[in-house]
Amino acid sequence: MVFMKLVAEVRNEQGRGASRRLRHAGKVPAIVYGADSDAVAVTLDHNTVFHALKKEAFHTSILELEVAGKTEQVVLRDVHFHPYKQLVLHLDLQRVSATEEIHMSIPLHFLNEDVSVAVKKQSAHITHVANEVEVRALASNLPQFIEVDLANLQAGQTLHLSDLVLPAGVKLEKLLRGDDAAVVIAGGIAEVADAEVVSPADIPAAKGSDE
Repeated sequence: MVFMKLVAEVRNEQGRGASRRLRHAGKVPAIVYGADSDAVAVTLDHNTVFHALKKEAFHTSILELEVAGKTEQVVLRDVHFHPYKQLVLHLDLQRVSATEEIHMSIPLHFLNEDVSVAVKKQSAHITHVANEVEVRALASNLPQFIEVDLANLQAGQTLHLSDLVLPAGVKLEKLLRGDDAAVVIAGGIAEVADAEVVSPADIPAAKGSDE
C-alpha cells in the first residue's frame, strides 16, 4: 500500500562537509539502494521528512519516490537523528520489487484490552510481550499494522504468534523458523485469588468436636 509520495533530487556532492551544507539548506541526505540497481545518493526536503516520520504508517508503508522524473517504490530501512536537536541526519531507502517478498517490522494494534474477559471480569493483568512482528510479504500485501483482538482473552491465557489473524499473503518470520513466540500474557490477580481458596475439608476441627 502506498502511503505518500516523496520527491528527491540526485546528490552529486559527497562527504561530511557537503552533508552539513545540505542540512543547513533544509535538506536531508539519503541513499536509495536495492532491486539489483546501483545505489543513488539523493536529498529530500527536511520538513516533509521530519513530519512524515512522526506517522507510524510512514515506517511500514510502500513509498513512491520520484528522482529525476522517474518514480520507484521504496521502503524506509533506517533513519538517523541528531542526538539532541530536532534534526533528521540521514535516511536509508530500499527499492522494492512487485515480484519479490520483503521483510518488514510491522506494529501490533491491540483492541478491546480494557473490556476483555481477563481484565473486566477476572481482574487479571495483561502483559504485551511483543509490540511489533517481523513479516514477509509482497509489497502489494504489506499491512501497515496487524490488529490483535483481546476481547475474549482469559486470565492465565497466552496468545502466541500462531494465534494472530494475518492479512492474505503475509507470513511471520519467527513462525517460518519454528518459533511460536508469545505475544500477550494475561495473568496475575485472578489466578492468585483462585490459588488461595481454601477447601472446607482443609479447615482443622474445633477443639472438643468429634474426631
